[in-house]
Amino acid sequence: MTLKVYNSLTRQEEEFVPLHEGRVGIYVCGPTVYEDAHLGHGKTYVNFDIIVRYLRYLGYKVRYVQNITDVGHLLDSGEDRILKGVARERVEPMELVETYTRRYFEDMDALNVLRPDISPRASGHIPEQIELVKTLVEKGYAYEVNGSVYFDVAKWPEYGKLSGRRVEELMEGARVEVNPEKRHPADFALWRRAEPEHIMRWLSLWGWGFPGWHAECSAMSTKYLGQPFDIHGGGMENKFPHHDCEIAQSEAAAGVPFCRYWLHNGMLMIKGEEMHKSLGNFVTLREAWERYSPLAIRFFILGGHYRSPLDFSETALQAAGKGLERLYGTVQAVRERLLSTDSGTDLTDRSFMAKLAEHKARFLEAMDDDFNTATAIGALFDLNREVNTLLDSEEEISRETLVAINDLYRELGGDILGVIPEEIAKGAAGLEEPLIELLIETREKLREARKWDLADEIRARMAELGIALEDRPEGARWRISRQ
Repeated sequence: MTLKVYNSLTRQEEEFVPLHEGRVGIYVCGPTVYEDAHLGHGKTYVNFDIIVRYLRYLGYKVRYVQNITDVGHLLDSGEDRILKGVARERVEPMELVETYTRRYFEDMDALNVLRPDISPRASGHIPEQIELVKTLVEKGYAYEVNGSVYFDVAKWPEYGKLSGRRVEELMEGARVEVNPEKRHPADFALWRRAEPEHIMRWLSLWGWGFPGWHAECSAMSTKYLGQPFDIHGGGMENKFPHHDCEIAQSEAAAGVPFCRYWLHNGMLMIKGEEMHKSLGNFVTLREAWERYSPLAIRFFILGGHYRSPLDFSETALQAAGKGLERLYGTVQAVRERLLSTDSGTDLTDRSFMAKLAEHKARFLEAMDDDFNTATAIGALFDLNREVNTLLDSEEEISRETLVAINDLYRELGGDILGVIPEEIAKGAAGLEEPLIELLIETREKLREARKWDLADEIRARMAELGIALEDRPEGARWRISRQ
């Protein structure tokens, strides 16, 4: 099966064929670094991390570009988000963005999101944005008024082709600011005039100012990926106006298509609303980590298809954590068995190796279907049940079979999904090993004192927490329950 992706531009699933054989260029809209990242950001960047991981797994050489917006991203009120953060914390703009850029990458590292190959900053690419605006003015697609420059959507009939919005509808004033400088309400700013008190400003052909939010992504994506390039990603909320504006200004300036495949991820929902900082209904990633491990959060995100909305709830996160514990318990058991097994290939269960191949095929089939991680995880749990049955049987398992099982978990759960680390210590899913050992010691002392009821109660309560005990002649052994 070949990889198919849903292209938001054509509104249909298509076979993925890169512009250059064996190479893929992907650009994803990055964060505006004025506050800590929240769970919604986590969903977006975990979703695109999976896409990049899987493309590399298929053998493509991927150049992944994700920008850092550190200037020019305005709120609906016209206030610059960076300057809002500056006023809040009473620091220099570059001090603010440096702090939150570092924290953003720390948060992504914790989620096991691979770093982009290039993370260009908007403030470091002002000349490229000025050049883009200059080209649009020279070609008649943009006009200058009092030091600000606007794109003239009336000159670009295809404006809105990604979101499906018609210029006629936009001219009625829906979701666009009323600005007397504009020729039409739908026109958008390419360059904004900066008043003398505006901290972040640069000298341009039109005086002191700063770029409009949309200009940075066009300038930086094409600088590092060329035009056209393969994949542009971002949240559903960015289709309009951000991505529609990117397409219009990029194609008007260059005269060729901007991007071949548009991929959009669904929003994270909380109590029926989209999670947004502007709504005040967000939970930062660092707040979430006070209760859940980062990999449990990643696993929760992957439990839904990237294009679908995902409902955040305590129950859903708890279920994800328990599901991850079941996987860890099995992987742990396989690796422990490997340490004590030295038998050769003569005992290998060939039929079980065939079953591994079937589970892998189902997993990859799901990933080839527009990166369907939800179905892929289902295939991984089917594999998990099969492995548990084998481990719990009385059959002797060869080292070759155990190695094959471990390699498959590493490949599917580690390399592709990024949720199974190379080293899983006991307690990695949130259980504390010393406390578990203490409970076992206490239970043994109760058994020696013939206080069977209390000993059984400890065993039962541990089972409720997902810790299974096995009484053996040499002493009790424990494992995270795989049931």
